[in-house]
Amino acid sequence: MVFFIKKDQMEKVRAMKQGTDRMKAYQLLADICRFNCLSSIKVAGSGHLGSSFSAMDIVVYLYFDRMNTVSEGFSSNNRDIYFSSKGHDVPGLYSVFYALGILDEQSLFMLRRFKGLDGHPDVGTKGIESNTGSLGMGLAKGKGMAWAKQKLKSAGHVYVLLGDGELQEGQNYESFQNIVHQGVHGLTAIVDRNRIQTDKLTDDIISLRDLRKKIEAFGWHVMEVDGHNYTELELALNTRATVKDKPCLIIANTVKGKGVGFMEYKGDGKLYNWHSGAPDDVNFKNASEELFSKIQVQAKALGLSAIEKTEVPQAKKGVTANVSKEFVSKAYGETLVSLGKDNDRIVVLDGDLAADCKVRDFEAAYPDRFIENGIAEQDMVSTAGGLARSGFIPVVNSFSSFLVSRANEQIYNNACEKSKIIYGCHFSGLLPAGPGKSHQSVRDISLLSAIPNIEIIEPSCAAEARMITTYAIQEAKTNVAIRMVIGPSPRVLKLPDSYTLSRGKGVVLKEGGDGVILAYGPVMINESLLASEILQKVGYGLKVINMPWLNRFDLTWLGKHLTARSIFVLEDHSTRGGMGEMLLRSLKEGGALPKESTFKIFGVEDEFPVCGTPWEVLEHHKLSGLELAKRISGRDIDPALVSSSTDGVYNVDAPQ
Repeated sequence: MVFFIKKDQMEKVRAMKQGTDRMKAYQLLADICRFNCLSSIKVAGSGHLGSSFSAMDIVVYLYFDRMNTVSEGFSSNNRDIYFSSKGHDVPGLYSVFYALGILDEQSLFMLRRFKGLDGHPDVGTKGIESNTGSLGMGLAKGKGMAWAKQKLKSAGHVYVLLGDGELQEGQNYESFQNIVHQGVHGLTAIVDRNRIQTDKLTDDIISLRDLRKKIEAFGWHVMEVDGHNYTELELALNTRATVKDKPCLIIANTVKGKGVGFMEYKGDGKLYNWHSGAPDDVNFKNASEELFSKIQVQAKALGLSAIEKTEVPQAKKGVTANVSKEFVSKAYGETLVSLGKDNDRIVVLDGDLAADCKVRDFEAAYPDRFIENGIAEQDMVSTAGGLARSGFIPVVNSFSSFLVSRANEQIYNNACEKSKIIYGCHFSGLLPAGPGKSHQSVRDISLLSAIPNIEIIEPSCAAEARMITTYAIQEAKTNVAIRMVIGPSPRVLKLPDSYTLSRGKGVVLKEGGDGVILAYGPVMINESLLASEILQKVGYGLKVINMPWLNRFDLTWLGKHLTARSIFVLEDHSTRGGMGEMLLRSLKEGGALPKESTFKIFGVEDEFPVCGTPWEVLEHHKLSGLELAKRISGRDIDPALVSSSTDGVYNVDAPQ
């Protein structure tokens, strides 16, 4: 069972605003918010606990004591403004919003659900001041807000929380110098200095060294405090109010996972396990009981009655999609290790995502050929350019939404040199959608496709991922961008034994004579197959083709298989600038588009991708197997025709 502490239980704590117990009351409120944050992440099934807990005391003090935001109202130009630049600590902020009455309990437990609370901040949620989650942007946004207050002669102060790992992003340092040079006042930056990034020490990734001296050199007034000590926080902010001639930065030393003993980083050098993800049942029970016990002790010490907890109402469940144990990125990482054994020119670069990108095994096997570049995509890509010019084969890894967009100019510059670099574009596509639009990469194909000598390829399964990785390293003459979904494959494709990766060619997964759909990647291949299976039950034959080449096409091969009058492309991307538009142009220019045929592209259309569970998001964008079957056939199809009898393995036996 999952419990939470209702707002009415917090009201008796909030009433203690004066006297020597005020700071103890804030500590109690913070632990209650930690308890509710833990429960909301457990219900969601994912989220960021470690940094939500490390920042909690800072956020509680600002909202409950320092800022006028709630009393002024979020529409007032005179309000104080707070937001977190790193953004992934937003579950903690949501729990504070619930305590303040900004969010209701139903919203609190709609974290990472469709029409609920995004996994990273989004201004569509009441109280959220800025979209964040794409790191390094917050300080500049805060500067803009503070500049606007100066221009409009509005009251209120701007507070921006920065992650210490986030300070590896170069845009921060542009802001540090420009804020001083432009004479922007009314801004305080606070660094949540918990010293842990995803799972390693910041100093082990990219050391910040003497952060205080570094920022003072830009002309800032810098203070350092214990970020869990309310008296020190208050003293620093009181001092800030007296500094009139320069902006202020507070380095708040914190503990990642603060509040739950086994989640707190111990400084033992081991990998940190609580950055993201929901705890399993045993760890959740232990963490919840520890926090609740601590809450009771604190309440008693303040002379308050026992704090009560209430069971979280059972969340409404949608359809749960089947998943396998296959990860295409794991096959990619294993292949890099294998190829690295015989090729000492392979160098792997990572942007603080080695575990997610499945390149930690390469790091362990060849530490002298692994470059941890931290959260600095532009620097990483240009470094890869220098390596390529020196005869190495760089393999660059990060989430696609950050790598391809932030470093697009650097990717272009490298491509102009006509050397070869492999870009591992992880977390590509629509899913998982819980983290929100900052992480959903549905524009990367369009950003890469205008660069002449980059091949964009996406594997449909682990076997194809091995083929593509080998091709990219050993055979490709140009740059290669390998798109990969980050989650498990919905089902495993057992490709024909005769199948080999061949430039511009795909593979037929299922035969059908009424229409043909081309798709790529495990998620959309699964939905295409599901649509074909549904349509077969109503007498419509849909041929399904896995097309891993997203911008290179063998028109002769395609001509043999695009024999139906209705041709469809299913994008794990926007409908604009994806594989479909490039394919249509190639077919027309090459005279390979069948006469009197229709051509339709399915994908994310003219809107931002939504947050939610996979089923919710696919349904919303009309990309689920059932919705595709309806759109392809033009019929209203009974949902009962959707079969869940699959064993998770799809054997391809169609003639090639």
